[in-house]
Amino acid sequence: MDEFQRSWLLAQVGPDTDPADLERRFFRLRSARAVALEVLGERRARLLADPLKVTVDGVVTMDLQENLRGIERQIEQVRQAVAPDEPNDEGEAAEPVMMVAWLTPARRFR
Repeated sequence: MDEFQRSWLLAQVGPDTDPADLERRFFRLRSARAVALEVLGERRARLLADPLKVTVDGVVTMDLQENLRGIERQIEQVRQAVAPDEPNDEGEAAEPVMMVAWLTPARRFR
C-alpha cells in the first residue's frame, strides 16, 4: 500500500484507525475500497449487535440510530467514490479528482 492509498483509507474510515490493521487488510484484500468497506461493515455490525436505543425512565436515553445511519451513508459514499488503486478506462490507476462546490446562502437578507 502506498502513501496515497493509506491517506485515502484514513480519510474514509477515520484517522484513529490503526494503520497496521489497514496494511494487513490491504495485503489480504488487495483493494483500498474493499478495506474501507470491510472496516465500515464491521463498525455497522458492532452497532447492530447491541440495542440501538436504551431508555432508563427519568435518568438517561441513549439513541444510536443516527450513528447507524451515518455509517450506512459512509458505506454508500465509499461504494460510489473512485478509489486510488482502481484502474480508469485506459487501464491506468485513477488520478485524484478535486471537486469544488460554491456555497450560497439559502436566504438572502436585506
